[in-house]
Amino acid sequence: MEMQAPDFWDDPEVSNKKMKESKNMKDIVDTMNGLSQQYEDILTLIEMGYEENDPEMIPEIRAELDEFIETFENIRISTLLSGEYDKNNAILKLNAGAGGTESCDWCSMLYRMYTRWAERKGFTIDVIDYLDGDEAGIKSVTFQVNGENAYGYLKSEKGVHRLVRISPFNAQGKRQTSFVSLDVMPDIEEDLDVEVRDEDIRIDTYRSSGAGGQHINKTSSAIRITHFPTGIVVTCQNERSQHMNKDKAMQMLKAKLYMLKQEENAEKLSDIRGDVKDIGWGNQIRSYVMQPYKMVKDLRTEEETGNVDAVMDGAIDPFINAYLKWINRPAES
Repeated sequence: MEMQAPDFWDDPEVSNKKMKESKNMKDIVDTMNGLSQQYEDILTLIEMGYEENDPEMIPEIRAELDEFIETFENIRISTLLSGEYDKNNAILKLNAGAGGTESCDWCSMLYRMYTRWAERKGFTIDVIDYLDGDEAGIKSVTFQVNGENAYGYLKSEKGVHRLVRISPFNAQGKRQTSFVSLDVMPDIEEDLDVEVRDEDIRIDTYRSSGAGGQHINKTSSAIRITHFPTGIVVTCQNERSQHMNKDKAMQMLKAKLYMLKQEENAEKLSDIRGDVKDIGWGNQIRSYVMQPYKMVKDLRTEEETGNVDAVMDGAIDPFINAYLKWINRPAES
């Protein structure tokens, strides 16, 4: 009897998705097999250290054990990414708050932090929209992080990020507090069943500008869509044409409206723990203090570290992992 290929092979998009899922599962199996072998190697090293009474083997054993724990923890955390769109790419939008140049500089620092984190993960970045600060830094930037589980990880970062430091832009050398809001949504490629009426939106065109524009000051190809009922504004300027920018902006608007509806439903069902809120300057999720002491602290999970430099260089996995554990904790009786 002749075997027939599954129906999904007839659809290139579905086929690619299945192949990607298959590869991801194979990678997990390979990682687990590697952990099993590493565990046996660590036990062997410990036995050798005892038999030879050699304290110089302790650093080698410690290094192997630390690597084992880190890999195991990453695998364990990945099992918490079970949301509908956790596996998708993520779209992030940073907006500088009140504070002028200092806030714009803080926005650029956060943008660098997330790009460095993405590099560590082997992810890629696509800038969708970019607006320079008046004097320095970034006033706003929208960018897409492409990689397996990007949204699942980065959804933890949605909220207001607060910086306390002695501002290099303050001639008196005084401490200053700055705020930047970050919105995060999944890149949902499929056509969502979300109604967007023509009378509910305004579409504006403008010239591309800044680091995100491919046609800087040449054509009015950039698109801004304003959704009146919700006040949501989406922009796109990095695609090759006005038509493509409009399609991407509409896709982002539909995804945003869909996620907003999901959050409203979750609130009604009491399935959330207060982590989904409107972005507002009173809703800080994390504080980054650089003077008079050094401390980064997440106000939801209580996760903290004194190594601010490492965090600003992209070492935010401890905060992401703590958040995923926090939202998946058992409900209190």
